[in-house]
Amino acid sequence: MTTTLAASPVARRAAVDLAAVREQWGDLLAAISRPPAAEWPPRECSGFLDQLAADDLAEDDLDEQQGARIGRTPLTLREHPAPLNLDALDAALEVERELFDLADRVAEQVQRPIRHIKPLTYGAPADSIPDPDDRDDPARWHLPNHRDNGPAAVASPGSRAYGLHWAAVWIEGRLLGEGTDGDLFTPVRALQLEETATVARRARATVERALGRDGRTTTLDAPCPWCGGRLLGHTKSGGEPVVTCSTGAACGAPVLLDVRGRRAWRGAGLVGLWVAMEAAC
Repeated sequence: MTTTLAASPVARRAAVDLAAVREQWGDLLAAISRPPAAEWPPRECSGFLDQLAADDLAEDDLDEQQGARIGRTPLTLREHPAPLNLDALDAALEVERELFDLADRVAEQVQRPIRHIKPLTYGAPADSIPDPDDRDDPARWHLPNHRDNGPAAVASPGSRAYGLHWAAVWIEGRLLGEGTDGDLFTPVRALQLEETATVARRARATVERALGRDGRTTTLDAPCPWCGGRLLGHTKSGGEPVVTCSTGAACGAPVLLDVRGRRAWRGAGLVGLWVAMEAAC
């Protein structure tokens, strides 16, 4: 039975930030292969949905060709021959590097070193060796190994090979005190907790800024297809995007009003809005 200690508010908040990074990571990776758009939706209203569908088909073909080869390979271990969105790539590389480095530092602080055992031999006594069961414990974070000819020559990426998702999950476990009833992990200390919370908060902000989900409001170029009113796109950290019409209740769009009395499209309702905007172009 695994006991989980009561996590502090700082630890819980950091875990929420790390979960947000994990949940949006796929969107950020997809953004790397698409040209950045200055507006939301893109200025080229006509044909936008057709282009999006074409992009999806192209990505599906690419996944079939490269999926088995790339899998969960971290960005830092991949080649990027022709990224279409350099800002998204830079953001993803920065977040991945910061979380990998953070996991390494946390492991050095709270994770017990691998035990050594004496192998069973006949004759002369043998030197101790790492306990294979302890070394291969799936809960353990493995630091990268480097060759002797410089820190840039990585012999093995360690647990980084499993990608950002595992790094975030592993750090969350340490923040929430998972596994501290055994002797593999000790609780995260206050100073390390503050650093971890800072890195997690910064990583989430970087991801959401790259995806345009950092609380901005954008005036859409196209008017409301139902009343001609001004459309505003709203993003909120941790929330779903919403488009509202400035006309208010007088707008005849077939969607509900928000708390401020504006017609509001969110979730699946945005698809209907895009279709109507395309038809009006």
